[in-house]
Amino acid sequence: MTYKHLITEVSDRFVGMITLNRPDHLNTFNSILAGELADALKTMDDDPGVRVVLLKGAGKAFCAGIDVNELADKSTMAYRAWIEHMEQPLVTIARMKKPVIAQVQGVAAANGMGLVAAADLAIAAENTKMGLTAINVGLNCVGPVIPVARCIGRKAALGLLFYGNLIKAPEALSLGLLNRIVPKEELDAEALAWAEELARKSPVAVQIAKQAFYSSEDMDYFRQFDLMNEAFARLCSTRDAKEGVAAFFEKRNPVWEER
Repeated sequence: MTYKHLITEVSDRFVGMITLNRPDHLNTFNSILAGELADALKTMDDDPGVRVVLLKGAGKAFCAGIDVNELADKSTMAYRAWIEHMEQPLVTIARMKKPVIAQVQGVAAANGMGLVAAADLAIAAENTKMGLTAINVGLNCVGPVIPVARCIGRKAALGLLFYGNLIKAPEALSLGLLNRIVPKEELDAEALAWAEELARKSPVAVQIAKQAFYSSEDMDYFRQFDLMNEAFARLCSTRDAKEGVAAFFEKRNPVWEER
């Protein structure tokens, strides 16, 4: 499918790439981009040729939030529908079977920071800065703070939400918002290699792990064990599990069959 504000590509190594493509606007969300991104994520999730999704931004920024040109002259109900539409990609990622890796450079602010936090994994260039910046224009980031708080906890999330400061990549890494930091000039290669490494794992094992993790996240401690043990039992019954164990004993690379 052709999109107005996205570039999509699927490699021959099972990595689907989605690039936010409004570089002149720092890849800010407008209504079109938000709808296209939610659609592209769902399309990648349904594509048997995709095992991992790599999400990145064109130009010098990952995503600087929401385009404020769309803010004016709405009723309260219209604002509610509009912001739900803007945040749909953040919700979609958690509902996908397949893992999403955010490849981040430059600025990831407001909804852009929420998108990084909502992604399952994140790799960033050394020049990355992140923040829940809407408070600085009299608004707030109470949507994006939800995945941010899941990553870093209440006190740290509220500090970002209330003050709207941009934090640098090392602090974002220490807080748990990023998995890895790499030099800016190596970001493309390192992110792709990392995605390809994950794509070599058993697709069904990765997908069951992701779905079980998100499903159990709000359960109490003992119910989490029940759900995770059920997920493990289902996984043990798959062809890929049997193939993986056989390949280990036979000292060969596994050939995954399930998607």
